[in-house]
Amino acid sequence: MLRDLRETPPDAAEVARWRESLGAGLLNTRSTTWRGLSEAERAEEPVALMVAHPALIKRPVVESGGALHLGWTPETRAALGL
Repeated sequence: MLRDLRETPPDAAEVARWRESLGAGLLNTRSTTWRGLSEAERAEEPVALMVAHPALIKRPVVESGGALHLGWTPETRAALGL
């Protein structure tokens, strides 16, 4: 199932679970949304920041068989059998 995070944003519990599993790389600090934030906003707690601005979540977040994968990397494709 494909989910557009801007149309159906994740809640704090979901983002926290993703961050716990995927690490700090979940926060996309290369996005135009990140560049538009003030220094004070950038200093906010990462999960709250990603909930407030879903475009800051690096995509895709792939959930399959209980496992989470970040990005469409060769490792993600291999894990999915593609």
